[in-house]
Amino acid sequence: MNRRTFIESTIATAVVAASARPTRGAVHHIDRVGLQLYTVRELMKQDFDGTIAGVAKIGYKEVEFAGYFGKTPKEVRATLDKNGLTSPSAHHPMDAPPAEHGKMPNLTDNLQEIIDGAHVIGQKFLVCPYLDAKSRTADGYKRLAESCNRVGEATRKAGIQFAYHNHSFEFDKVDGLDTLPFDYLLSQTDRKNVKAEMDLCWITVGGQDPIAYFNKYPGRFPLVHVKDWSKEGSDPGGNVGAVGHAVNGHIANVGSGSIDWKNIFSHSEKAGIQHYLVENDEAKSLADPKASYDYLSKLTF
Repeated sequence: MNRRTFIESTIATAVVAASARPTRGAVHHIDRVGLQLYTVRELMKQDFDGTIAGVAKIGYKEVEFAGYFGKTPKEVRATLDKNGLTSPSAHHPMDAPPAEHGKMPNLTDNLQEIIDGAHVIGQKFLVCPYLDAKSRTADGYKRLAESCNRVGEATRKAGIQFAYHNHSFEFDKVDGLDTLPFDYLLSQTDRKNVKAEMDLCWITVGGQDPIAYFNKYPGRFPLVHVKDWSKEGSDPGGNVGAVGHAVNGHIANVGSGSIDWKNIFSHSEKAGIQHYLVENDEAKSLADPKASYDYLSKLTF
């Protein structure tokens, strides 16, 4: 090989090697920060249209619904369009909710109605948000997995992805299951039909590492709930419903708690995250989701 050929070959090899290496130091940010409207549920009861307008004014681009407060899908879509918002997803219970929650269509009895409404609103995801305490047994989780597979197959045929949303109780051991309930649900459901909306706060409170789940179940988490957790000034008796037992801590606006968002979001591609949805179960006003938006809209990772 002559000197010229050697140099050309060396340069070509270097170019190929450089192009094969991942880009280091790339800066990413969240283009469309979303809000789970459960955060402002009391405001939604009082003024549906005004609350949606207020959310848009903050800067949010997407909203996830947890009830429509008597509005039809066409009315919901009109309000979203008026405010330049889209809704990628909605929460619907698997079975009939408690009476105090009011009349809410459930995935078992009203699936076609829910699918039709999602198409009108423009939603691509339907999410089961909760498992009631009496069903958190081995048999209960087995029934839930079967229901998720059934609903997920039907929604996929309709062009909509089904997902299950976790709290912390899915990370408590259950007699009769040889793995944690969340792992059981992910392993016993068809990954094409059933995804997960990971609540990044509750999985952390449950003592688990979100990144470990991203690595174990890559691409399974197209939606995430983004809320923070703090132990400062906490009430040790709170959050029993979400956690399954009393826990020392409280929900905080994103960026004001202890969760390392940069580290978690640096693994977004592995997780398959498409939608980042702020939630604060204990928000007092629009000032709370605004604080979370202000943090996330500037966050780079």
